[in-house]
Amino acid sequence: MRASAYPLIDADEAAALVLQHSSVLGVERIELARSVGRVLAEDLIAESPLPAFPSSAVDGYAVRAADAGKTLRVVGESAAGRPFDSSLPAGTAARILTGGVVPDGADCIVMVEDVHVSGDTVTVPASLRAGGNFHRIGDDLREGDRILSAGAQLGAAELGIAAATGRAELPVRRRPRVALMSTGDELVEVGRTPGRGQIPDSNRWALLAALREAGADVDVLGIAPDEAEPLRRVVVDALKEADALVTSGGVSVGTHDLVKPLLESLGTVHVGRVKLKPGKPFTFATLADHRVAFGLPGFPVSSLVTFEVFVRPALRKMQGFAQLHRPTLAVRLAYDAKPTADRTEYQRVVLRREGRELVAETTGSQSSSRLMSLAGAHALVRIPAGDQGFKAGTVVEALILSLP
Repeated sequence: MRASAYPLIDADEAAALVLQHSSVLGVERIELARSVGRVLAEDLIAESPLPAFPSSAVDGYAVRAADAGKTLRVVGESAAGRPFDSSLPAGTAARILTGGVVPDGADCIVMVEDVHVSGDTVTVPASLRAGGNFHRIGDDLREGDRILSAGAQLGAAELGIAAATGRAELPVRRRPRVALMSTGDELVEVGRTPGRGQIPDSNRWALLAALREAGADVDVLGIAPDEAEPLRRVVVDALKEADALVTSGGVSVGTHDLVKPLLESLGTVHVGRVKLKPGKPFTFATLADHRVAFGLPGFPVSSLVTFEVFVRPALRKMQGFAQLHRPTLAVRLAYDAKPTADRTEYQRVVLRREGRELVAETTGSQSSSRLMSLAGAHALVRIPAGDQGFKAGTVVEALILSLP
């Protein structure tokens, strides 16, 4: 074992350094079908009004309000995609279906249930008003309106409005390419029988899920050896294509913890230790060509908590998200929370609703090796460093992972 050369820095300072040195990636244009979940790179501006023509909101008859109370001759029909092809004369009506173009000359639509039909005539109510029951040109969007803002994530409604305004392709931020690897001779592939002193490599699969949920394209490198030169070759080769490197394990101070020295040789280590529990050995470095590297601790909970606090916001910045962080909410503790003297702690909790409040229950032992403390957790409760405990009933801040 050796003493760490890295100072312990505050968790908020570390998070700020990570974001400061993470760069927004470039832009690519892709078709709508591939745009789900992507982040819009530029404001989307309406090039024409929507709707582009006056259209009926109901099934009924297109008429002139000046003909209120009269019996009118029906001279044609306007259906969606098959408009009435001339101007509507005074004293006449045109049958119209929902979505049909309002004929020139008509200024209101009478609902079918409000008229009396006899042969090829229709009697309309005495109370008609111009503009009733149809959508005017530009009611939804006017030419020049901002449809969507850069940084918006593209979901069902966003893709729908893009399609409605004729956009077959959209400019989106490129997804970060992430090389993911585990380190440690104690690890074996999942499904193989561990030898004495060995364990299955669970972190890689947990981090793979977390990375994909955060929007990354992931190259899974497998288990890297605890030897300096073979490890260097794996990393250097992976960085030829990757925007970011995420490692699990090998960032502590043991003689076989080789990730920090490797990152030092390849770039600049900005964070080597953090005042965070769990996650003290978290490491962050910048490499050539704006690449970044995240060295996550080997304990499963430490790995995932540091991912949530540091890595996920950086990946979202790379993709151009307007909102980088998960939401935070005030929650009331249902248990006595003991702080750590010199480190901010993120405790895993499940939430329940009591009236208008969210109440946090501990998930049990908060050991950094106990992955069960995160399974099913709704939030990470932030317990500031100090020597004063937080009694049940205290309101604290929680990083929301999901809501009950």
